[in-house]
Amino acid sequence: MALISQRAKYALRALVALAKAPPGRPLLIAEIAREQAIPKKFLEQILLEMKRAGIVTSRRGRLGGYALLRAPAAITFGEVLRLIDGPIAPLPCLSRVAYRRCVDCTDEASCEIRKVFARVAVATREVLDSTTLADAVDDRAPVF
Repeated sequence: MALISQRAKYALRALVALAKAPPGRPLLIAEIAREQAIPKKFLEQILLEMKRAGIVTSRRGRLGGYALLRAPAAITFGEVLRLIDGPIAPLPCLSRVAYRRCVDCTDEASCEIRKVFARVAVATREVLDSTTLADAVDDRAPVF
Protein backbone atom coordinates (compact mmCIF):
# COMPACT_ATOMS: atom_id res chain seq x y z
CA MET A 1 0.00 0.00 0.00
CA ALA A 2 1.21 3.48 -0.78
CA LEU A 3 1.56 6.15 1.87
CA ILE A 4 -1.66 7.94 2.71
CA SER A 5 -1.92 11.52 1.56
CA GLN A 6 -1.68 14.49 3.90
CA ARG A 7 -5.30 15.22 2.98
CA ALA A 8 -6.36 11.75 4.22
CA LYS A 9 -4.35 12.22 7.41
CA TYR A 10 -6.07 15.57 8.01
CA ALA A 11 -9.48 14.00 7.36
CA LEU A 12 -8.83 11.23 9.85
CA ARG A 13 -7.53 13.67 12.47
CA ALA A 14 -10.60 15.89 12.04
CA LEU A 15 -12.94 12.90 12.35
CA VAL A 16 -11.11 11.66 15.45
CA ALA A 17 -11.54 15.14 16.98
CA LEU A 18 -15.28 14.95 16.23
CA ALA A 19 -15.44 11.44 17.71
CA LYS A 20 -13.88 12.76 20.94
CA ALA A 21 -16.30 15.69 21.20
CA PRO A 22 -19.02 15.43 23.83
CA PRO A 23 -22.28 14.06 22.38
CA GLY A 24 -24.49 16.79 20.98
CA ARG A 25 -21.70 19.37 20.91
CA PRO A 26 -20.68 20.32 17.37
CA LEU A 27 -17.15 21.64 16.82
CA LEU A 28 -16.32 24.76 14.86
CA ILE A 29 -13.96 24.46 11.93
CA ALA A 30 -11.65 26.95 13.66
CA GLU A 31 -11.53 24.73 16.79
CA ILE A 32 -10.67 21.60 14.84
CA ALA A 33 -8.13 23.43 12.69
CA ARG A 34 -6.39 24.89 15.73
CA GLU A 35 -6.41 21.71 17.85
CA GLN A 36 -5.35 19.44 15.00
CA ALA A 37 -2.95 21.86 13.25
CA ILE A 38 -4.87 21.64 9.96
CA PRO A 39 -5.02 24.63 7.59
CA LYS A 40 -8.56 26.03 7.93
CA LYS A 41 -9.29 26.36 4.18
CA PHE A 42 -8.10 22.80 3.59
CA LEU A 43 -10.24 21.55 6.48
CA GLU A 44 -13.32 23.29 5.07
CA GLN A 45 -12.93 21.37 1.80
CA ILE A 46 -12.37 18.08 3.60
CA LEU A 47 -15.40 18.48 5.87
CA LEU A 48 -17.57 19.44 2.91
CA GLU A 49 -16.52 16.21 1.19
CA MET A 50 -17.25 14.26 4.40
CA LYS A 51 -20.66 15.92 4.58
CA ARG A 52 -21.51 14.93 0.99
CA ALA A 53 -20.52 11.36 1.84
CA GLY A 54 -22.86 11.27 4.84
CA ILE A 55 -20.11 11.04 7.46
CA VAL A 56 -20.56 14.44 9.12
CA THR A 57 -23.32 16.97 9.44
CA SER A 58 -23.17 20.70 9.99
CA ARG A 59 -25.36 23.21 11.77
CA ARG A 60 -25.35 26.97 11.34
CA GLY A 61 -25.74 29.54 14.03
CA ARG A 62 -24.42 30.33 17.46
CA LEU A 63 -24.50 26.68 18.56
CA GLY A 64 -23.43 25.43 15.14
CA GLY A 65 -20.46 23.53 13.87
CA TYR A 66 -19.67 20.03 12.63
CA ALA A 67 -20.57 16.70 14.22
CA LEU A 68 -20.44 13.07 13.17
CA LEU A 69 -23.61 11.97 11.42
CA ARG A 70 -23.02 8.33 12.33
CA ALA A 71 -21.65 6.71 15.44
CA PRO A 72 -17.83 6.55 15.62
CA ALA A 73 -18.12 2.74 15.66
CA ALA A 74 -19.81 2.90 12.24
CA ILE A 75 -17.05 4.85 10.45
CA THR A 76 -14.00 2.87 9.37
CA PHE A 77 -10.57 4.08 8.43
CA GLY A 78 -10.94 2.18 5.14
CA GLU A 79 -14.10 4.10 4.22
CA VAL A 80 -12.42 7.44 4.86
CA LEU A 81 -9.22 6.53 3.02
CA ARG A 82 -11.14 5.34 -0.04
CA LEU A 83 -13.19 8.54 -0.03
CA ILE A 84 -10.13 10.79 0.15
CA ASP A 85 -7.33 8.83 -1.56
CA GLY A 86 -9.21 6.34 -3.72
CA PRO A 87 -8.55 2.60 -3.94
CA ILE A 88 -6.60 0.80 -1.23
CA ALA A 89 -4.36 -1.42 -3.33
CA PRO A 90 -0.61 -1.54 -3.89
CA LEU A 91 -1.11 -2.59 -7.54
CA PRO A 92 -3.88 -1.57 -9.97
CA CYS A 93 -4.63 -5.25 -10.68
CA LEU A 94 -5.53 -5.76 -7.00
CA SER A 95 -8.00 -2.91 -6.65
CA ARG A 96 -11.60 -3.88 -5.90
CA VAL A 97 -13.09 -0.59 -7.06
CA ALA A 98 -10.65 0.61 -9.73
CA TYR A 99 -9.23 -2.59 -11.21
CA ARG A 100 -6.82 -2.12 -14.08
CA ARG A 101 -4.61 -4.73 -15.61
CA CYS A 102 -0.91 -3.92 -15.18
CA VAL A 103 0.46 -2.79 -18.56
CA ASP A 104 3.59 -4.93 -18.28
CA CYS A 105 1.82 -8.10 -17.12
CA THR A 106 1.29 -11.05 -19.42
CA ASP A 107 -0.42 -13.42 -16.96
CA GLU A 108 -1.94 -12.26 -13.66
CA ALA A 109 -2.47 -15.82 -12.45
CA SER A 110 1.25 -16.57 -12.47
CA CYS A 111 2.59 -13.13 -11.52
CA GLU A 112 4.84 -13.62 -8.50
CA ILE A 113 4.74 -9.93 -7.61
CA ARG A 114 0.94 -9.89 -7.65
CA LYS A 115 0.82 -12.95 -5.36
CA VAL A 116 2.91 -11.24 -2.68
CA PHE A 117 1.14 -7.90 -2.90
CA ALA A 118 -2.26 -9.61 -2.87
CA ARG A 119 -1.42 -10.77 0.67
CA VAL A 120 -0.42 -7.20 1.58
CA ALA A 121 -3.67 -5.85 0.14
CA VAL A 122 -5.81 -8.38 2.01
CA ALA A 123 -4.06 -7.68 5.33
CA THR A 124 -4.26 -3.91 4.82
CA ARG A 125 -7.96 -3.99 3.95
CA GLU A 126 -8.66 -6.25 6.90
CA VAL A 127 -7.12 -3.76 9.34
CA LEU A 128 -8.51 -0.59 7.73
CA ASP A 129 -12.02 -1.96 7.18
CA SER A 130 -12.30 -3.31 10.74
CA THR A 131 -10.80 -0.31 12.55
CA THR A 132 -13.28 2.43 13.40
CA LEU A 133 -13.05 5.93 14.81
CA ALA A 134 -14.30 4.44 18.09
CA ASP A 135 -11.30 2.10 18.11
CA ALA A 136 -8.96 5.02 17.48
CA VAL A 137 -10.22 7.01 20.46
CA ASP A 138 -10.41 4.01 22.80
CA ASP A 139 -7.54 4.35 25.29
CA ARG A 140 -7.68 0.61 25.92
CA ALA A 141 -7.01 -0.31 22.28
CA PRO A 142 -3.62 -1.96 21.68
CA VAL A 143 -0.83 0.15 20.23
CA PHE A 144 1.39 -1.54 17.68
